[in-house]
Amino acid sequence: MFKSAIFLSALALGQGFTIAPTSHITSPTSTALFLSQQSNEIESRREFFTASSAALGLMALIVAAPEEALASGGATAGKYTTIPIAKRRYYGRVQQAVHEFLAMGPAVIKGDMTNPEIQLFFDIKGVVVVPAKRKDINGSCTKKDKDCKGREIRDSRWNDMKASMYLLSNAFRINQQKAPDNLPSVRAAKAFFKEIDAMEKLVMKKPKTYDKAAIGHYAAAVEILDTYLDLVELPPPDSGHYDKEFDTLVGKSSRIT
Repeated sequence: MFKSAIFLSALALGQGFTIAPTSHITSPTSTALFLSQQSNEIESRREFFTASSAALGLMALIVAAPEEALASGGATAGKYTTIPIAKRRYYGRVQQAVHEFLAMGPAVIKGDMTNPEIQLFFDIKGVVVVPAKRKDINGSCTKKDKDCKGREIRDSRWNDMKASMYLLSNAFRINQQKAPDNLPSVRAAKAFFKEIDAMEKLVMKKPKTYDKAAIGHYAAAVEILDTYLDLVELPPPDSGHYDKEFDTLVGKSSRIT
């Protein structure tokens, strides 16, 4: 269709350049009439060039960026969606966090918040979030102290769970105009955070051998987690999917691992 439009525009431009054959002018009246006709033709050509240039420019923009135009309807429109990217980045981390969160369930039900498995989940040095990376150049360490091992970054599984859950939920939007806090997935994530933050305070400050309040927060969080996982297109907690461990590195695929 674009080629046809170009062809028609070129054809029209060619006709716009057509100059009527002149005849021998023999009188002042005919001279004035001729000049008036020429003036009108020049003015018409200018108007035609202006309109044609605008039309051709618009068509060129449409042809140059057809996919961007198709993707302007929000995060789920066209192929420029943020959801596959978010899945590759955060699915592994979220799934591993859910695995560990559910794994400490039996210990939580017993009510003993001093259990090592529960304590490890909230330990700010319990998990390697970013592995150490060597800093040598072409296999040679150029640092003065000869220490090119790098430093790993550690945090609690709970803190990493909060970060990855929020970032993943923020990608599930139907239009870019909607504020993140209005997204159902973000609201579910924040409701989950509220329950486990309250549980963390009970566990880390003065852990009890039987804490009914902590059990209540955990049970409420499991219900909310079920809603959240559905909103971010992950299996429910009772599916058996989280019985295994997951790779937390950025994945090459947005599929569930």
